[in-house]
Amino acid sequence: MRPFSFSKTENAAKAVAYKKDQAQFIAGGTNLVDLMKKHIAQPEALIDITGSLSNKIESTVQGIRIGAMVRNSALATDSKILSQYPLIAKAVLAGASPQIRNMASTGGNLLQRTRCPYFYDITSPCNKRKPGSGCSALKGENRMSAVVGYSDQCVAVHPSDLCVALAALDASVNITGQKQQKAAIAFKDFHRLPGDQPHLDNTLPVNALITSIDIAANPFYKNCAYVKLRDRDSYAFALVSVAAALHLKDNKIIDARLASGGVAHKPWRWYAAEAYLKGKEANTENFEKAATIALEGLKPLSGNTFKLPMLKGVIETALQSCLSVNRLI
Repeated sequence: MRPFSFSKTENAAKAVAYKKDQAQFIAGGTNLVDLMKKHIAQPEALIDITGSLSNKIESTVQGIRIGAMVRNSALATDSKILSQYPLIAKAVLAGASPQIRNMASTGGNLLQRTRCPYFYDITSPCNKRKPGSGCSALKGENRMSAVVGYSDQCVAVHPSDLCVALAALDASVNITGQKQQKAAIAFKDFHRLPGDQPHLDNTLPVNALITSIDIAANPFYKNCAYVKLRDRDSYAFALVSVAAALHLKDNKIIDARLASGGVAHKPWRWYAAEAYLKGKEANTENFEKAATIALEGLKPLSGNTFKLPMLKGVIETALQSCLSVNRLI
């Protein structure tokens, strides 16, 4: 780990004012510290923002606002989240370990880097780590890699569970820029596909800071599920995950949301499958058809063809699990 300076700021305005290109913000540090130890991230300065951002979960006129410094553990146990947005809690509890959830911030969760093994191996070419060097996973060990939305420049997947639920619920990300300009980015537009710039994970402007996440009130709190398949029961990233939510009336699907992790460079929404489900009866036949629609056009790599039948099964299981009234409190 290279030497670096360390400073703290009192608010978001000061944090972004101090931020330079060779500096990085640090909150929980659960990802950044690992990257620094492996010489992947080598900032000249760290700016501690733990005292600069809100750690509150507040009701708003539109729905709910989650401060960027809310710890993942607090997010998963908040009464407002559990009663009105339980999909968020289900996803958070499926990720990491209790120790990491106690440290990880909500804003930082959105900015996680991929866990592709070649990204972490500084002896291997990786376009995400060193643009133009090549993608070792494309023809190499790609069992954990993408099956949709990838390019020949990068086949890595986004690691977050929380982000899959936020994608399903059409969240938005509030940010502050260096000139104190404030903006909101729709969650579907926040993370990027790799294209020919795989080193860019998201659309956050340079040196800007995430301040909070908004979720609009929605009818999905009664019937939702998060299903994650992984190599071991805890502290493992998804091979495939699915956030599913249904708005039901007399067993008819008024609206549906489906999103996945472990399949793409960003949390992936299955819009065609959602559209098929709207107006249909909530039954096994229609869930199976929706899962089949989701698989259309997917292109697995040499080592992850198994993800297709796995994904189909997880989508069906998640939708079936939605049929129980499953609020967490």
